[in-house]
Amino acid sequence: MQASHTVTFEQLPQLLADHAASVGMHDVALFLVDVRETVLREVTGRGPAAGEGGVEFTVSGSLPGQAYQRVEVIREHVGGRVGEGVRRRWWVAVTDGVERLGVLRADTDSDTEPVRRAVSDLASMAALLLLSKRSFSDSYARLVRTEAMNVAAEMQWNLTPPPAYAGHDATVGAVMEPAYQVGGDAFDYAVAGSTLHLCVFDAMGHDTTAGITANVAVAACRNARRQGATLAKTSQEVEQALIEQFDGRRYVTGILADLDMDSGRLTWVNRGHHLPILIRDSRWTADLSCPPAGPMGADLGLSVTMATEQLEPGDRLLLYTDGIVEARDRHGTEFGRDRFVDFIRRHHSGRHTLHETLRRLMAAVMEHHDGKLDDDATVLLTEWRGGHQHELTP
Repeated sequence: MQASHTVTFEQLPQLLADHAASVGMHDVALFLVDVRETVLREVTGRGPAAGEGGVEFTVSGSLPGQAYQRVEVIREHVGGRVGEGVRRRWWVAVTDGVERLGVLRADTDSDTEPVRRAVSDLASMAALLLLSKRSFSDSYARLVRTEAMNVAAEMQWNLTPPPAYAGHDATVGAVMEPAYQVGGDAFDYAVAGSTLHLCVFDAMGHDTTAGITANVAVAACRNARRQGATLAKTSQEVEQALIEQFDGRRYVTGILADLDMDSGRLTWVNRGHHLPILIRDSRWTADLSCPPAGPMGADLGLSVTMATEQLEPGDRLLLYTDGIVEARDRHGTEFGRDRFVDFIRRHHSGRHTLHETLRRLMAAVMEHHDGKLDDDATVLLTEWRGGHQHELTP
């Protein structure tokens, strides 16, 4: 940690390798997942993307990919038959809290429990170092992209919080597609004391101006929220900011919500958006109801109603944009609400973590639409545990 303060992202592989070697770890390497979570790319420190000459693995169908998906420490034997003198290779997910950044590889001469813990500790340190360097590294941005990104997507990805968060009472996961061509979708969440703020926005259009509109909406929302405004007042401040900037020519639909993580009480307002979906016990689902106040920026003058819902421990709340349910296959069949909800229920019923479920969901939506969406598709999934789970898995 002391040595990391003045190094760059490109210098991290050597820093990790040198310190790991002093405690008997060999061939240490760091692999980062791409924006779409399909491949793991080695950080070598060389070339424009700091990955020149590195190895690439797929998230699906590789041993490192298994470590990433399952967030488990996976061991394999290298260098010959299992026995004395044969090195053990470890693959461990690199995570910050529950945000998955990639995987770490390390070889050791033994496989004792202290060795396993040491490799996991090194992965945790690697995550902290990555977080401290990525915000000002173009090399990092290049390495985690597999195709060119448009200007609107560049703005959105720099605007949004990390796609994963967990505290002792709530977990949040988010995905956005098309990752490299996103236009007017945006999500946001924040924690203040025991309150979890959540919102999803969908700006009209699918271009750079739509991206600017969404950016203004999120910034205005944060500004009002941080000054203690109510949800209704916050949405009105967003509307006023959009009217000032675009004179009624641009609008944004959205859901703004507050979750009291101590009690499970959900408060929310609907600004012309798809209704939130509540999933309970992986069986029962419902669209939460709230009178719509009209899109923000349209200046319709409708009253804003705050709705409330009491959650139960284990409940999951889905906020989403229309690109998820309206994605069509070559025959014109929509992915649809029922398929969307059923996918979440089936994949998150103990088999996969919340964040792995979302990764697989978006892959399914993209496959349904032949790999190219006509509209932005965003999901913000929140699970309230109500103190019933203390150990968190990314």
